[in-house]
Amino acid sequence: MKLSNKLENLNSYPFHMPGHKRNSEFNIIGSVIDITEIDGFDNLHYPSNIINELEKDIAKLFHYERSLISVNGSTCGILSAICAVCNKGDKIIIARNCHKSVYNACFLMELEVIYIEPKFNELLGVYAEIEQESVDTIIKENQDAKAIVITSPTYEGITSNINCRIPLIIDSAHGAHFGFAEWLPFRANGDIVIQSLHKTLPCLTQTAVIHINNQKYFNRVKMYMDIFETSSPSYILLNSVDRCIDFLKNSECAFKNYKNLLDDFYRKASALDNITIHQNDDITRIIISAKGYSGTELSEHLRKYGIESEGATLNFVILISTVADTRTGFDLLHKALINLEVRKDSISFIKKLAIPQKKCKLSEIAKTKETQLSESIGKICGEYVFAYPPDIPIIVPGELITQAVIDNITLCIKNNINIISDSNLLPNSILTKTEL
Repeated sequence: MKLSNKLENLNSYPFHMPGHKRNSEFNIIGSVIDITEIDGFDNLHYPSNIINELEKDIAKLFHYERSLISVNGSTCGILSAICAVCNKGDKIIIARNCHKSVYNACFLMELEVIYIEPKFNELLGVYAEIEQESVDTIIKENQDAKAIVITSPTYEGITSNINCRIPLIIDSAHGAHFGFAEWLPFRANGDIVIQSLHKTLPCLTQTAVIHINNQKYFNRVKMYMDIFETSSPSYILLNSVDRCIDFLKNSECAFKNYKNLLDDFYRKASALDNITIHQNDDITRIIISAKGYSGTELSEHLRKYGIESEGATLNFVILISTVADTRTGFDLLHKALINLEVRKDSISFIKKLAIPQKKCKLSEIAKTKETQLSESIGKICGEYVFAYPPDIPIIVPGELITQAVIDNITLCIKNNINIISDSNLLPNSILTKTEL
């Protein structure tokens, strides 16, 4: 019997965790299937029956050798993947637009980080694809590198298709839907691929999968997953994974209808003079800019119509559409765009920022002090500063703070972009490395 079916037929009295005891008087949504590893329900850390079969189904469906479920999101998978292929102090190549979890793994393993810089999309002001030539060059220059980590697709839906002779880890958190229709991009092809089911498929938040396409890494990946993942994995989340996989097995018609909805929306939206639709490799990622509007202003306009966007940048909004969207939702979005007041085009664009000079390793930031942002130029940054979403650093601990970095941070804050630092001291202060 499948996990979801067994959860529907719970009939024993719970003298076990969790403490709500599935008692309806407490009105806790989801508690009716919230159990622990009781007899017959397997164990995510040591799967032998229903969860083991579910992970086999996932690997087969997504066309990878092995797959492991994460109820701690893609972050858990990324941490595990990097720790699995590297030893402490190794050299690693990472794309500059990697998620913060990649940097955190490098910190934990005290890795020497070498950056590969993707191409830059001047129109959107974001990093784009990584070219094979760049990969070949940087690996040749760093033959002792133990792995390379890239993001594909990016937050904006741009993919990179590369291959290399060293372990390739792909953060494909936003690409779990790839390959389920001929009009979608191909699935990421790496030694280890991490995907968030919850981002682009009908599944609950925190659900993800880590695919191991090179069997020799499986045991170490599994070991680190057991270290980083909670010892009390949620059966509510596991149930949603089971339901999602069931849906995907017979989803051809649903994805066909989804494509019709997307095509219809793009056709109508493209006819609006003051709107620009920026289509990238993944057309499900809807990127919209409007003349005279910053991304945050456009996001506020959509909010008036009951629409909450995924994210807003200096000059565009990102909307995540999925196979779970409805015609009602797309019609509402079109209505909001039709009713957008026309303005003249007067918005500034983010220019490419050179990667700040690295002065020390992430792991070498021992002590920090609060420094006024205006007085931090020339000092070594002691914390992450990033736009959230998507959690990609503007500056990383150990890098030199320059006027350009300050200008970039200030520009974003001035335009209500959600800029966050570890210390939460912005916009006034930032942590800098204390001199020994």
